[in-house]
Amino acid sequence: MNERSSVVELADRLRREVERYPEGRKLPSSRVLTERHQVSPGTVSRAVAVLAAEGLVVSRPGAGVFRTSATAPTAASDGAHPHAPPPARPGDLSWQEVALSAEAGPRDVGAGPMFAMLNVPRPDVLDLNGGYPNASLQPERLLAAALARAGRRPGAWDRPPVDGLTELRAWFARDIGGSGGPLGAGDVLITAGGQSALTIALRSLASPGAPVLVESPTYPGALAVARAAGLRPVPVPVDGDGVRPDLLAAAFDATRARVFFCQPLFQNPTGAVLSPDRRAEVLRIARTAGAFVIEDDFARRLVHADAPALPRPLAADDPDGIVVHLSSLTKATSPNLRIGALTARGPALQRLRATQVVDSFFVPRPLQEAALELVADPGWARHLRTLGAELRDRRRAAVAALRHELPGLLGAHRFGGYHLWLRLPDGTDETVLTAAALRAGVLVTPGRPYHPAEPPAPHLRLSYAAADSPAMVAEGVRRLRRAYEETTG
Repeated sequence: MNERSSVVELADRLRREVERYPEGRKLPSSRVLTERHQVSPGTVSRAVAVLAAEGLVVSRPGAGVFRTSATAPTAASDGAHPHAPPPARPGDLSWQEVALSAEAGPRDVGAGPMFAMLNVPRPDVLDLNGGYPNASLQPERLLAAALARAGRRPGAWDRPPVDGLTELRAWFARDIGGSGGPLGAGDVLITAGGQSALTIALRSLASPGAPVLVESPTYPGALAVARAAGLRPVPVPVDGDGVRPDLLAAAFDATRARVFFCQPLFQNPTGAVLSPDRRAEVLRIARTAGAFVIEDDFARRLVHADAPALPRPLAADDPDGIVVHLSSLTKATSPNLRIGALTARGPALQRLRATQVVDSFFVPRPLQEAALELVADPGWARHLRTLGAELRDRRRAAVAALRHELPGLLGAHRFGGYHLWLRLPDGTDETVLTAAALRAGVLVTPGRPYHPAEPPAPHLRLSYAAADSPAMVAEGVRRLRRAYEETTG
């Protein structure tokens, strides 16, 4: 049983126990509850927090946990609790349909794929959908130690500079451009993760109603951000070597766009790496168009142990401020370490700063201090090597299983990132297949949301990072085969 389900089960047990206690009675200690219910201290702490949030108990530091003076009825009770308030009158929310639809223009930003990516699957479902590494791949001890040290740093709870801590900005500059490279701390803005950086960049560099060029297929989160900002995503097709320069130039000519969003390294979802000859061509085309290139370098720390040397970021070879570079520590650590960086030069950086300060002021300093402690720890490099080896093993398991169970669906695969892009036979209904896969006990992602316009063919994206072992990746592919056979006959 996973920890989440253990917490839910223990909270149910404690609700029933609390009902038998007089008001104000102290509950047994955490140690007693740990031994009695055979769970970890962390599970006890989280279950008690659930009850406290419901108003059933109150925690008094140094004294213990006590039943409150008014306890809500449990799901198992037959009647109303004597202290329960009368049921509230259901509100009439129908007015919101008018209010939210009164203005002209599309209202749906397409956030459905984002919810699908962030939802936690049932315990009996294997996750081949998630965009974050499994908890077993996260450096929990390193993170805990970094947080503890960060809290003791002088000034850790003072207000940070708006742009971020100078030391952290300097670290990102070296990480992106190399030691002694073209970037300095003054070119970097610390953000609350990669998604926040992407939102800031698109909102700052393009005005509502303007076109923005995007790779096709592309990351659905970028499409959602663009639509929420009132921008018009225009697709530019990708092949095995990345975005096609001829079509990129044609798209700039046709739209007069001033922004191009791309993922040159281990592109999501295709996994493509922009080829060496196309790198310079993309920058030349953007320079001619007077446009910015937003480089989402999300997967650089997800390189596999068997990968060849990586190409430099586009930003490292751009003296003219064409490239606005995005990077983040989140993918390689934990969904909760929401620390990212935007790199830009000139007036563009000032525009980015203004957007961030209006939206959120700054990134909390304790989190920035923890990030500094993490990347300075000798265990950071070891963690990245371990992560690279684990992702390699999961990729190999996925590739081997697909070749055995579903031959013909797998195209080229890369030595980095966390996903594979499967080409389905023409006429396959992705929605029906993903629903059948869920019934078979595996969560996968349909390809349609990755296309800003009509897709040329049906696809599935299969993510192997969220699985807790290579064996579970292989089992997920076996379940997918059963769903595939059920739906394709």
